[in-house]
Amino acid sequence: MVKLERLRPDHADALLSFERTNRAYFARFISDRGDTYFAEFAARLKALLAEQEAGVCHFHVILDAEGELIGRVNLVDVTEDGSAVLGYRVAESAAGRGVATAAVAAVCRLAATTYGLTSLTAGASLDNPASRTVLERSGFTAEGETTVGGRPGLAYRLAHL
Repeated sequence: MVKLERLRPDHADALLSFERTNRAYFARFISDRGDTYFAEFAARLKALLAEQEAGVCHFHVILDAEGELIGRVNLVDVTEDGSAVLGYRVAESAAGRGVATAAVAAVCRLAATTYGLTSLTAGASLDNPASRTVLERSGFTAEGETTVGGRPGLAYRLAHL
C-alpha cells in the first residue's frame, strides 16, 4: 500500500510541492512552518540530509502505489541510548486510508532493525484524534500531557521495538 524511502536530494521538488499543497491542512493540527521554511527550503533540506548522514535523524518520504509523495515519517533526536522522537504527516488526499498507520509500522520496523533503536516517543495534539489513534494502534502508550505546536496534547512512548 505504501512505500518508505529514505530522504534523498532528488525528493526535493516533490517534497516541497507536498508541503505547499498541504500547508493549510497541516496548520489545522500542528503549528504552521511559516513562510521562511518555504523560502529557505533548499538550505533546510541540505541541513536535514547532513543530520541524517551524521546519524542523528532518519527522514523518510511516503510514496503511494503510483510513486507519488503522500507523506513523511521521521525519527529525530536519536540518542546514544537508542531512543528517538517519531513524527509524521500525511497529505490531506491520503488521510483516513491507513497510510499513517502503515508508515508508522514500517518506520518502527526500521527503527528496531536498521537503526538499532530500542524506544520511540511521539506527541499528538488533543485536537488531532486521528494521529492519537495511529499511535495507539501502533503500540504507543500515552504517558501524560504535553504541548504539541503550542496546543494541548499527549506524550506517547513505545518502549519495546
